[in-house]
Amino acid sequence: MAYLQYGKSIIRRSSDLVLPHPVLFAAHGIRYRKLEVILTTTIDKLGTAGETVKVKPGFFRNHLMPKLLAVPNIEKFAYLIREQRKIYQPKEKEVVKVAKPKTNEDQMKEYQTAAKRLDSSKLVLRKITTKDGNEVREPVTKDEIVSEIARQLLVQIAPENLHLPTPLTSIGEFEVPLRLPRSIPLLEGKLQWSLKLKIRRK
Repeated sequence: MAYLQYGKSIIRRSSDLVLPHPVLFAAHGIRYRKLEVILTTTIDKLGTAGETVKVKPGFFRNHLMPKLLAVPNIEKFAYLIREQRKIYQPKEKEVVKVAKPKTNEDQMKEYQTAAKRLDSSKLVLRKITTKDGNEVREPVTKDEIVSEIARQLLVQIAPENLHLPTPLTSIGEFEVPLRLPRSIPLLEGKLQWSLKLKIRRK
């Protein structure tokens, strides 16, 4: 038992002694061993949350454990971390695709699709009429038609694209010519693009 109790002092005092039993030095390497811990948060140059890493015992004891940045790698903590990650797992990040610049062909296709939609649809406006029932109290202007086209048909056009010399003041169906670029090809049998408009009582 003298070896176990006074092993270090014996080695210091007598340099000519042969090294004692290896059991004396079995615990000598504990301070150099690394601990396996589970990170609770992502730490730069160490690992991501939920990952198992090896760290020095002092680093874990003095820095990671007091701030709850990591927990020991035992089954109880591993289970808790797995369950917590299931609950609080961040949603998948949306991948933003950079749109390629539109070519002239793509723009022409969009213009043609918009022109076909305008030509084949009917825009309906509800207006308050006068006592006789045929006239509207407030005339329908270009700006009102443009805003209704954007709302009902989901097509953006400018007021200059409508050929409307005077505002519409009566109830009924109208065909408003469209001033679109000549580069947009017309459909067969059509001389010009037009918008069908119906004004009815509110």
